[in-house]
Amino acid sequence: MTVSAEPNHFARELRRWRTRRRVSQLDLAIRADTTQRHLSFLEQGRSRPGRAMVVRLAESLGLSLRERNAFLLAAGYAPVYAESALDAPELGTVREALERILEGHLPYPAVVVRPYGELVAANAAFGLLCEGAAPELLEPPVNVLRLALHPGGTAGRVVNLAEWGRHITGSLRDHFDRSPDPRLAELIAELDGYLPEPGPPAEHLGFAVPLRLRVPEGELRLITTLTSFATAVDVTLSELRLEAFLPADESTARVLRRRASAQDRTV
Repeated sequence: MTVSAEPNHFARELRRWRTRRRVSQLDLAIRADTTQRHLSFLEQGRSRPGRAMVVRLAESLGLSLRERNAFLLAAGYAPVYAESALDAPELGTVREALERILEGHLPYPAVVVRPYGELVAANAAFGLLCEGAAPELLEPPVNVLRLALHPGGTAGRVVNLAEWGRHITGSLRDHFDRSPDPRLAELIAELDGYLPEPGPPAEHLGFAVPLRLRVPEGELRLITTLTSFATAVDVTLSELRLEAFLPADESTARVLRRRASAQDRTV
């Protein structure tokens, strides 16, 4: 199925994404299994690509599913990747799997988020990061990035806020560099405004920047892992991220286990 598209719109989008990805015409042509000559004609608007070629180019450029749909529309083709609502029946199995993963990660915190930090689901241990937070930061839809770095949120208890916070905003900038988005730019600017000036370089735990969090029991040290659905063919599913917190030392693990045990006894 084809749809109307502005002439040369695809040519401009192709040049824009190739330039953004810093890929030469020759390299992209090799990745997409075509010739540099044909790619040059596409970028000049002298040739019209078939749908299969558009999909191959999008994959070769590392575009997200949402960006691939837009790429197809620019070429005059209908999107091929569905975008389901989170509560749609077809995502029921996924929701159940995520709930099991969140529960299985206890006694350590874990959350599922959508783009821009919107909270989708969390396990019981996520309350650790919400303690003492301003009520307005916990009103749905909760933004976990804002909760983490806002002075009224978790940030007030983070020992290494300047370092840890810039690790978060740095990751967001990396994403913005790959996929520019005005809404993301606004969020980065907001989060930057919450962070103090960086101090002298601190020691990291290997390659990770730990979250050093003050709690009544002392100081916890946590590292995070991010998981995504790499083989997703649904836009909504492809944009979900599971962020799991892990103890960086045994003393942190003990505190979290004791907290979970105490919580179980009160249920």
